[in-house]
Amino acid sequence: MLLSKKLISISVLFALAGCSAQTTVETQQKPNSNHVTAAQTGSFGDQGDGTYINPILNADYPDSDIEQVGDTYYMITSKQHMSPGMPILKSKDLVNWTNVGHAFPKLSWAPEYNWDRMNGYSFGTWAGDIAYHEGKWYVYQIDYQNGLMVTTADNIEGPWSEPIMMLPKADVLDDPAVYWDKETKKAYMIINTGKKQKSPDNKIEGNENRIYEMSWDGTKILDEGKLVYTGMGAEAAKIYKIDGTWYIFMAQWTMGDKSTKPGVKNPKNDRKQLVLRSDDSIYGPYEVKTVLEKGTEFNNRSASQGALVQAADKSWWYMHQLIQNDDIPFQGRPQVLDPVTWIDGWPIIGVDEDNDGIGEPVKRYKKPINGYPIAAPSSDDDFSSDKLGFQWEWNHNPRDSHWSLTERPGWLRLKASKVLPNNSNHGPKINEWTNNDGSDSDFWRAPNTLSQRMMGITTGTAVAKFDISGMAPNQLAGFVRYGGVFNLLGVQMDESGNKHLFYMDKMGNKTLGPKLTTNDLYVRTSNARNKATYEYSFDGKAFKAFGPTFTIAFGKWTGDRLGFFSWNEEKDAGYIDVDWFTYDYDGPKAAK
Repeated sequence: MLLSKKLISISVLFALAGCSAQTTVETQQKPNSNHVTAAQTGSFGDQGDGTYINPILNADYPDSDIEQVGDTYYMITSKQHMSPGMPILKSKDLVNWTNVGHAFPKLSWAPEYNWDRMNGYSFGTWAGDIAYHEGKWYVYQIDYQNGLMVTTADNIEGPWSEPIMMLPKADVLDDPAVYWDKETKKAYMIINTGKKQKSPDNKIEGNENRIYEMSWDGTKILDEGKLVYTGMGAEAAKIYKIDGTWYIFMAQWTMGDKSTKPGVKNPKNDRKQLVLRSDDSIYGPYEVKTVLEKGTEFNNRSASQGALVQAADKSWWYMHQLIQNDDIPFQGRPQVLDPVTWIDGWPIIGVDEDNDGIGEPVKRYKKPINGYPIAAPSSDDDFSSDKLGFQWEWNHNPRDSHWSLTERPGWLRLKASKVLPNNSNHGPKINEWTNNDGSDSDFWRAPNTLSQRMMGITTGTAVAKFDISGMAPNQLAGFVRYGGVFNLLGVQMDESGNKHLFYMDKMGNKTLGPKLTTNDLYVRTSNARNKATYEYSFDGKAFKAFGPTFTIAFGKWTGDRLGFFSWNEEKDAGYIDVDWFTYDYDGPKAAK
């Protein structure tokens, strides 16, 4: 059953007080899928009154692109080294989104994403483009370490093809986007090639963006590309042709502080949305205008990189992410929906709050389309299906022999693999996308960590029930919160077979707790903004705090996540079973 908002408040109060006294809540039973509750609203998303509050997807759904087919909108977002990769969501009203699946069932194109390497942190699937052309679905993306690729499907739910490699990494940096021009029967792709093809003659600072001609079937590049724009951090381009005029939407950094790079946390640096406009040709010449910048909302987080869409009433909208250039985004890079107003042929995004001709993001606004119920991506799970829910993703490709939903029907079984070696070929590499703190800890080299996104930035409580009877000596297993840092609450079995509760911090420091003599363990974690705690229980009724109040954080280009871990320090041995997981947070959830 879902925890009530009242229970969230109680657990958060105890968490903030650092209280170690027992707290009593209703018995945690296996969730009943037939239990009917009313739709829930909260501090973001659909408000149930014809309005919405941004971010509409207040979780780690970065780098969006949207394709409309009929009356349904389909969105992809990147997820780096998580597997399956490139989540797909759908919506009827641009506000309420639900899961469809993933475009990449496995990150199958390179060995560093496999469970026996786990060496692909921050890479994998980056910003992509989703398209529907002549009855076939396409998803394009550039893996920084491997190059440009496309996967295709006849049905949005899959199956998706093995990726087709289209250009090598030596030529391209990131962010492909395609356009089929039905008038000329030509297909195009725009790509940020960075400085990889930059000539000494190009004195403009920043990234080069090139347009390539593409085969009509969308799988081959036909030429060497033509340079159309260069700018500081210029990327994330999308091509549109509206009433005969070409528009290229593009994100670009403006540097208020030259001492830091684009993307580095610094409120002085702003990522704006530009539009290039040409009446002549897809290759230009182009006029350029800034149409979106950060405003008074969202604590100075920059706004850009998204997709232009149109509703049935002909109104225009822009879905985009907020950027991690300050200290707030422990939930990741969320999605914001802004209205678009056309002024003198330019699409001004949001509301021009300072009358400078540039839009800023809105906080609350009327919904584009009415009449559809409140919905949200899945979260709760009783593991009654023989397939894993779309909300779950593995840290790198899983070891499929070491997890199961069928060995014990109604439970998720996570078997423990021996933690991978601590060397340069395994685990995180230290680079500009990776936190150094704790990167050599066992957690980052433990296969089959399973998790889902944290939702919102106010309050939330997640609870899971474990059966620890299958554990083996030298095994560690339990509940994890992690993004840029990890914090664990679980069980460790020593060589003598004794089980102890333990808490582990982001540096791998372990605090042992009481010896456990029962097989059932309930773990609860609550957060108030970026401060979180753990509690445990043996009966699902009385919970007791263990471990400190800790800080959850963004890092490795990932927001905070909630999930399960299981590894063994010495050999492949032991398992834990997860009976159910519930997550209540201050945001929309569908009636069920």
